[in-house]
Amino acid sequence: MSGSQLWAVDVYGRGFSLWAAGGCWRRVADLLLELKRVTGSQHCCWGIGCDHQVYLHVYPSQVPIRHQEETYENQRWNPVDGYTDTLLPTDRWQWTDESGLNPQPLHSFVLPSANWEWEGDWYVDDESCGRESSETGGWEYAVDFPATFTKEKKWNSCVRRRRWLRYRRYKALGSWAKVPLDRARPPPEPFTDISCGGWDMSDSPEKHIYLWAVSQQGKLWFRTGIRQQNPEGTRWEPIQVPQEVAQVSAGPKDLLWVVLWDGQLLARTGINKDCPKGSSWELVQPPNQKGAVHVAVGLTVVWAVTKDNKVWFRRGVNSHNPTGSGWISIGGEMVMLSMGPNDQVWGVGSDDRTVYFRHGVTATEVTGRSWVAVSAQLDGSASTNHSSVHVQSDASVFAGEVTTPSQGSVLGCDDTDIPKPRVPKITSDSFISALVSDRSAPAHDPPSVAHPSVPEDNQMKSQESDSSVLSPSSLSDGSETPWSNVDLEEMKGSVPSSTRSSVATYPIELQHNTVVQEELPPWAWVTGGGCDISSSSHVDLFNISGATQLKQSSLTHPQPLPQPHVVLSITEGTYLKLLMCDSVRVTRGCMCWWRDWTPHQWEDVSVTLEQVTGAGAQTGDVLYLYYTHDQEKKYVYAVIKEVTALVPVFRDSLYTMAVYTPERTKQRCPILLATPSQQDFNTWVSLLNESCCASRGLGEHPSKQAMWAVTCKGDVMVHEPSPSLEAPAQYLPCEHMFWRQVPAHLLCVESNSLGVVCTNLYLAVFTSVYHTIRLTSKKDIDVRSVYIYENQRWNPMTGYTDKGLPTDRYMWSDASGLRECTKDNTRPPSPQWTWVSDWAVDLGVPGGTDKEGWQYAADFPVTFHGYKTIKDFVRRRRWARKCKISLTGPWQKVPPIALTDVTVLPCLAQCSLEQVPVWAISEKGDVLCRLGVTTNNPSGNSWLHVGTDQPFKSICIGGGHQVWAIARDGAVFYRGSVSAHNPAGECWYHIPSPPKQTLRQVSVGRTSVYAVDENSNLWYRQGLTPSYPQGSAWELISSNVCKVSVGPLDQVWIIADKVPGYPSESSGTVCHRLGVKPMQPKGLSWDFGIGVNIVPTYHHHHHHLHHALLHFPVCCSLHPSCSPCPVPFQTNVTIYF
Repeated sequence: MSGSQLWAVDVYGRGFSLWAAGGCWRRVADLLLELKRVTGSQHCCWGIGCDHQVYLHVYPSQVPIRHQEETYENQRWNPVDGYTDTLLPTDRWQWTDESGLNPQPLHSFVLPSANWEWEGDWYVDDESCGRESSETGGWEYAVDFPATFTKEKKWNSCVRRRRWLRYRRYKALGSWAKVPLDRARPPPEPFTDISCGGWDMSDSPEKHIYLWAVSQQGKLWFRTGIRQQNPEGTRWEPIQVPQEVAQVSAGPKDLLWVVLWDGQLLARTGINKDCPKGSSWELVQPPNQKGAVHVAVGLTVVWAVTKDNKVWFRRGVNSHNPTGSGWISIGGEMVMLSMGPNDQVWGVGSDDRTVYFRHGVTATEVTGRSWVAVSAQLDGSASTNHSSVHVQSDASVFAGEVTTPSQGSVLGCDDTDIPKPRVPKITSDSFISALVSDRSAPAHDPPSVAHPSVPEDNQMKSQESDSSVLSPSSLSDGSETPWSNVDLEEMKGSVPSSTRSSVATYPIELQHNTVVQEELPPWAWVTGGGCDISSSSHVDLFNISGATQLKQSSLTHPQPLPQPHVVLSITEGTYLKLLMCDSVRVTRGCMCWWRDWTPHQWEDVSVTLEQVTGAGAQTGDVLYLYYTHDQEKKYVYAVIKEVTALVPVFRDSLYTMAVYTPERTKQRCPILLATPSQQDFNTWVSLLNESCCASRGLGEHPSKQAMWAVTCKGDVMVHEPSPSLEAPAQYLPCEHMFWRQVPAHLLCVESNSLGVVCTNLYLAVFTSVYHTIRLTSKKDIDVRSVYIYENQRWNPMTGYTDKGLPTDRYMWSDASGLRECTKDNTRPPSPQWTWVSDWAVDLGVPGGTDKEGWQYAADFPVTFHGYKTIKDFVRRRRWARKCKISLTGPWQKVPPIALTDVTVLPCLAQCSLEQVPVWAISEKGDVLCRLGVTTNNPSGNSWLHVGTDQPFKSICIGGGHQVWAIARDGAVFYRGSVSAHNPAGECWYHIPSPPKQTLRQVSVGRTSVYAVDENSNLWYRQGLTPSYPQGSAWELISSNVCKVSVGPLDQVWIIADKVPGYPSESSGTVCHRLGVKPMQPKGLSWDFGIGVNIVPTYHHHHHHLHHALLHFPVCCSLHPSCSPCPVPFQTNVTIYF
């Protein structure tokens, strides 16, 4: 039967198996079999013997392995004798295959090896055509041999045939059998390594196993024809390799790696179920300069061991990318590794030759946590009379190493007089082969552990030598213990007395009640290909809680417990070393990816986020997208540390996120990923945000110097600036600024370096002032209305109907009429919004309506009015439906007053202000000043109304308590006498606007004032001095500007409506003015940053370490486009220093 079984080979060539359910190491039944290598699957195990021949062990099963042999008997009719075996010279042979091209007489069928036996003699298949036909004798008739055969004999049936069958059965189940050499083919060179895999490559019920082998000359061979009914395969085929191969490893799927003689590695590409041998090789550099000596391949992972016995893990390995992307160092020292069917890892320690299991390996944590020794004992039935005293329960097969007192007391000798035996250090395969071939044992005794021999007259001398081991003492009956003469290369240096005993054991006088078990041998090889250990396996297999785990620097062989009940623990030093090991965490999922080449469409992709933690993690986390294009496997990836923003967007009714990188920002083409459900979307956004913050060392919460931004959909974004953000020598380009999302749905955010953060909500009727006085989660609920228009045209026959002209707009459309919007296909702004009402006619449309909500006009492009005239041939009415969004964020609500703009006084982080001035404009246009705002009470106490003679729309407070504002009619005002003692000032001073322009937004710095007019022009106020802060004139700086923000050191940031050299979809682009200096306050040029969908509010750090506030509101219009980029943003932004 097939099962979960672990196979291992010791340094003496003996093979052992261990069931994952528990038990002991069991010696193979063939005591004369000597193995060097083994490779296993869940149905069979292959091995290379010390004679360099290939051996196969097929697990016992209730279903026998039967192979059908068939041949066809052919006859032709003649008038004299009827049907005979006398054929024409042009006919096929008398006995052939079904095609008739190959002769197959009955005597030509022989058993492929001694592992098979015939089940019976040849017999006629009486159902060749699919139905019983005992009367015909199994004959099929046809006009001639190339024609179609039938069961019915006709007048023109000149030829006939019938099929003969015979079955052969594989009889070597449950035992090791030698695989015969290929017939009529020269035998391959002696093999030195072997690996099987590929059984999960196909989804078919029959699992095909593909076998690879390496010969002594460094050639690679592939075994063909291995099937469930033919486990031995058919023949060996050579595979071209550019250099000599030292070792090969095949994974359960389509991964294959080899190690070259020079320590480099090769990965096989093009492997699939139709081409299991692959097509080409790709060179992979080893983890370090010493070179690799061993590689182990799993489903989607690759592990390697270098010549210094260090363990390495290959990142980014996938069937789309078989070469991976980089190496990660893993703690521990091994001589070899083996992969299980679900990427579990087994290994053999380099110092103690113990079998280890990698604990904690799951589908998510692919590198696991620590190494745990496999401490199962040898089966007593296979033990010899060369044994050591050992008491241990078999309930826990896998346990950790322990340290116990020396066994000197057990042996009856003083520890100081007896040197500690050493584990033999195996240096090469040839040594193992020679070691096994030289081993001898009495014929009446089963083979035992090889023990070093020392002549009797040199016993005392050998005890004093560091390069020798003890000779045996006499048994109680006076007989002498048999020993094998083997020269072992001993490890240099002394072994501490607290470590386990070596393979050298000592004959002692045993009492009648003594438990005798054979000492664990040093292992040379292990294979876990058929050992399925999952994270949900029985906990008794891995006694982790009572195991001391493997250290990075060395491995210690587990020692037999001197007593049944010993409580083990992990030492602090070992635990700390384990924490410093690099580890890889993998999260996989399925998403849709917007393909940004023709044809633009969504593609199903497999997404993998690879997160690396540890002291040696250099590359950081990586996001992989695997897809198939034109039946070719491809992938794209993004280094998480290079991701600059994760922006939620709405596209094609999918939960979509836009992933920005510096290069993608320059191209104005983010990576768009979509999930089918909101739960998956929230999970991935949270995971990616966490990974981005961790890769940059950012905390969970924004700092007081954070930059805040709000997108046009109300998403709040935060950027943590570096101290040298404004330093010319270390200037950070705009496209490299990283933005992360904070849970909220707002219209604008204002803050300063004291941590006072104020904001107002997305909709004015529900807006209030918020702040982050404490990071407690509170619900942020916003409600908005979605509008669509019903359009109709009048005709003389039926009046107003939905039958328009061919040139008319859609009869159900948006306000522009360019896009069709029906009640059925209109959805909320994003999947995060939910409908809270049904469609209803809106009677509050500007311009008025009649009783039914209709507005009339002469034609659709003309202005509509609320009454019908004789010249009105078209009409429309607006339908509204409310939707709601509910988010949880760290915001505290202040007594509500509907606001449209807010500004906070910038200040240094180290300054101490009794009150922080906060100005705002209400929905009605009133100017308000918030009193009592401090760091401990950022919500303030009350509002102070500042008198004006007209409603305002924009306000800003800058350095030196400069307050500038713009009225709704475009008039500019300066508030005089504003100070800390007089926060509301005294009077307004009117400032002339630019000629023939109406301003809409103003921003104030230290000595500079900028404004934006209704035509998106940017203006600079000249002549500002301390004695005359109103300035003298306006100067045009740039066009296509949505919003502007001026910092306390006069840095200038804008949101550009259009960027030169980019398409019209580049609206909403963050731009930074370069070259701004005290003598050049207007700067020289623009640096373009993230575009389309984000507007920043952020703190800046000047190279003089001066801190202040710079804020700018941002507004970008929506441009309909087929571009995959998200829609533009409308935000209010604040910059801090």
